[in-house]
Amino acid sequence: MSLAEYARGRFLSSALAGRIRTLDEGVCIRWNRVLRYPGLLRTMRVVSRLGDGIFWYVLMAGLPIVAPGGLLPAAQMVASGLVSYIAYKILKGGTLRPRPYQVLDSIAPGASPLDQFSFPSGHTLHAVAFTLIVCTYYPLLAFVLVPFTVLTAASRIALGLHYPSDVLAGACLGAVIASASFLFF
Repeated sequence: MSLAEYARGRFLSSALAGRIRTLDEGVCIRWNRVLRYPGLLRTMRVVSRLGDGIFWYVLMAGLPIVAPGGLLPAAQMVASGLVSYIAYKILKGGTLRPRPYQVLDSIAPGASPLDQFSFPSGHTLHAVAFTLIVCTYYPLLAFVLVPFTVLTAASRIALGLHYPSDVLAGACLGAVIASASFLFF
């Protein structure tokens, strides 16, 4: 079985795959309705844009300057970011899953995607990996990082760029990569 078949649900019974697809699409359609509200649309766009990397790059650069022992978690974030990027590229190229707004007429894109395909959510993958790493060293930062990570994941669905299953896969992969990074750091 190819990775593309796996990501498209061919490993599941057709009935179960159909239910998951229906749930995925239904959540996308409902969450995409936030685009009707200018304040929510702006918020989702800003969060998503910060999640493109800006927020995380500033955090990586700032940790060694302002936090005691900040060089180690910053280095761990860089290494995990590289592994995450490679995994993300392999999965995107292997699955070729179109984005929700490309498939569903009732979904409006709320922002421009960084690439063509949907599975997995790279924003969520990196946000979860970086949040887990930083919060392990500095638990008090969870007050800021966990809500930002949740908003980043939600923004990707609301903006019509990802299905919930893309976000869930990104979150799981990010958690695995962050956890594995502690074996090396």
